[in-house]
Amino acid sequence: MNDATHKDAAHGHGDTHGHAFTIRGYLTGFLLSVVLTALPFWMVMSGNFDPHATAITIIAFAVLQIIVHTVSFLHLNSSSEGGWTLMAYIFTAVIVLIVISGSLWIMFHLNANMMPMSADGGFGS
Repeated sequence: MNDATHKDAAHGHGDTHGHAFTIRGYLTGFLLSVVLTALPFWMVMSGNFDPHATAITIIAFAVLQIIVHTVSFLHLNSSSEGGWTLMAYIFTAVIVLIVISGSLWIMFHLNANMMPMSADGGFGS
């Protein structure tokens, strides 16, 4: 180990592969996460927006939230470990697709297969 490498390692400037993660970076990621959570929440709770526009906004902000978290907190970017970043995004997309489509499928079939209730509160037709 030469003197320059030894000094960098001693001061915490070791092998970071060109990434410099600071408190400012973490705070920026945190603030973006808060904003990307609070705005859709406010849109839903206020009820002043079209339901379709609200749903599209929630989906768009969820995708942005995933990107902010992977870049700010998981430190994945285009230069880290070659294609692993792309694999992480593909894996995330597949898991999100499975969860959303599975949830919608379950809710649709539960709604379709529930027993109808009669007007007097009993079961049957």
